[in-house]
Amino acid sequence: MSEQIVLEATVEDIIFQNQENGYTVCTIEYEGEEISCVGEMAGILAGEEVKIVGSWSNHPIYGKQIKVDLIERSMPKTVQGMEKYLASGVIKGIGAKIAKKIVKHFGLDTFRIIEEEPLVLAQINGISEKKAAEIGEVFHAQYELRKAMLFLQEYNITATFAVKIYKQYKDQTMEVVKNTPYRLVDDILGIGFKKADEIAHQVGIANDDPHRIKSGVLYILSSFANNGHTYVPRATLMEDAIKLLLSEEYNAYLVTGKFEHPLIENALIELTFAKQVIIKTYNEVPCVFLSYLYYSEQAVARKLIDLASLYQKDTHLDVEKELVQTEKDLGIELVEEQKEAVRSVLSYGVTVVTGGPGTGKTTTINAILHMLEKASEDVLLAAPTGRAAKRMSEATGMEAQTIHRLLEINYMRDDSAKQMFNKNEDNPLEADVIIVDEMSMVDITLMNALMKAVVEGQRLILIGDADQLPSVGAGNVLKDIIKSGRIHTVRLVQIFRQASKSAIVMNAHRINKGEYPVCNEKGSDFFFMKRGVQDEVKSTIIELIKTRLPKYQGFDSLKDIQILAPMRKGVVGVNELNKAIQNAINPFHELKDEKEYRGVVFREGDKVMQIKNNYNTPWKILGKTGMPIEEGTGVFNGDCGIITSIKEEIEVLVVTFDDQKVVEYEFSQLDELELAYAVTIHKSQGSEYPVVIIPVHSGPPMLLNRNLLYTAVTRAKKLVVTVGLETTLQKMVDNNKEIERYSSLALHLAQML
Repeated sequence: MSEQIVLEATVEDIIFQNQENGYTVCTIEYEGEEISCVGEMAGILAGEEVKIVGSWSNHPIYGKQIKVDLIERSMPKTVQGMEKYLASGVIKGIGAKIAKKIVKHFGLDTFRIIEEEPLVLAQINGISEKKAAEIGEVFHAQYELRKAMLFLQEYNITATFAVKIYKQYKDQTMEVVKNTPYRLVDDILGIGFKKADEIAHQVGIANDDPHRIKSGVLYILSSFANNGHTYVPRATLMEDAIKLLLSEEYNAYLVTGKFEHPLIENALIELTFAKQVIIKTYNEVPCVFLSYLYYSEQAVARKLIDLASLYQKDTHLDVEKELVQTEKDLGIELVEEQKEAVRSVLSYGVTVVTGGPGTGKTTTINAILHMLEKASEDVLLAAPTGRAAKRMSEATGMEAQTIHRLLEINYMRDDSAKQMFNKNEDNPLEADVIIVDEMSMVDITLMNALMKAVVEGQRLILIGDADQLPSVGAGNVLKDIIKSGRIHTVRLVQIFRQASKSAIVMNAHRINKGEYPVCNEKGSDFFFMKRGVQDEVKSTIIELIKTRLPKYQGFDSLKDIQILAPMRKGVVGVNELNKAIQNAINPFHELKDEKEYRGVVFREGDKVMQIKNNYNTPWKILGKTGMPIEEGTGVFNGDCGIITSIKEEIEVLVVTFDDQKVVEYEFSQLDELELAYAVTIHKSQGSEYPVVIIPVHSGPPMLLNRNLLYTAVTRAKKLVVTVGLETTLQKMVDNNKEIERYSSLALHLAQML
């Protein structure tokens, strides 16, 4: 590790500066030598005097430089520094000549004049009174920025967030942070309650401050939403709030088991009056919602009932005759449940078609599409992810889009996480029928956006496997719709002969029924490799991905093989497996650039995954000449790709995704990426891989259940290999306890008239 250095110097020149995150490449003059410095130095300008804390590094292209960890800035104190500062472009309209005149005229009094008596600048030839006033305003703004940056640095706020905070509050920055730091949670994307709470403690805000309590309650509700829940039982919320916000009192409550506190009660009342939360009682249990989730579930229920009840069936169509003709046209023979699905689509405003692998969902969709085409009906196909949409297109021969693209998402150009769609109740989708696949992945907010763009008279077909894991986002949409009994549902259960030859398909159904999978039969595509120790599981997986499977059938280690792990932590969790596999198949090489970010090394050639939706991120698809042939914005949770280059000098990492989209990530955005040699089973939803490897060894029962194993197995197309303990594999099959998800869509549907 390089020895830390501390030095004082003058900034000579700014080579590069990223205005969004403050990353800067500059030169300083130190002991008569010009030295390059790199790091977060937001707003720094030529001519400033700085105190730098950092370490020496040696860049392969740019040579010796200082990596800056901390910087303290002060205004130039010499006439040379003042002239350089004013000539740096900090004030529009002042170039080198005007800067020289100003400093020559006012000398060391220059900055005081600009700050306190800017109109005096009009004494300089070439500066009008109007220009003098503008110079004073810009200089004052720069002074406020510098003051704010120094102030925020005291609270361990990085330059990236400091810039965002200053952009939001300008000269009110210090007042907001000192007096109402919990505003940061709502206003600044990336700053959560815990960081705001840390700042609040530093500025002396009391634990019982009402703003703190309300912010903490909202934080808990948001945390539950991030784990898939649309509401929290009031008793659970109370307990969690006391534990988080009033921890010194928690043990006393724990003894009684009764969690009530007036501070939290008052916070709930205020949040209810402010319409930030909704409290409803279901089955005599008070439940607390974030308002937008309550209204989303209510709106989705209302629209589904309207679509279902107001649709007028076409009585002129001879469905049975057309079914016979469709079978002839497509050269297929539909079983009764598939025919029922087709009849339902032509008879009901909303139809759910659900079934596991090998039950003929694709054949059913194609029969439906054929019938609709013959009836000259316009159809739109959609799925929640790019991968799922691509699979739908390949299976049907028709264009399928992500739901986001179908609804024409309007990408926000600020730091908010808001989604807005051009398609809505005022500008609905233009089609007779909308078919959505992989419905188990659709959360309640996306479903609400879709429902807004659908009007009465249009038909909606929802297709998915209800036994898959629920959506990553809040809600339990597909299961709740089926559970309600209010929407016509067709279940496909018959496994077709061709699919029945696959042990993957048969074992998926066995697992779903609580039966143990049959493994290692001759000619099988489903294997179990017994390994008793976790380190043996890990080494076996590395051997499989590096040599055995590529030799077995020529599988590509990066493109074809995916490890799906039940958990993140532990020897055979995602984090450790990613490090081990990276070292095995893409080890350190002096010709490969790499970047360490929060303990993870990203290296050129690594397989990575986008782990959250970012609707603003630009992408481009390059042609053979290297020039863009298509451009757009938006990268989505679950998108996978390969790191093609890392540009340390401008702090940019480039990823080429599976669909050939090229995305540039600033280093400050690397929290949106993770290594993807191994991913959690949850992250694999909607995807298919030629080969899936599943470590099954030990872990908490909540992560070793039937639902999780079933989802992992159904992601594989050609081969499944499970590695670990047979007892654990059997425990997963036996454990049919899914993590309870609090949602109320089924209740809303059941109550709708």
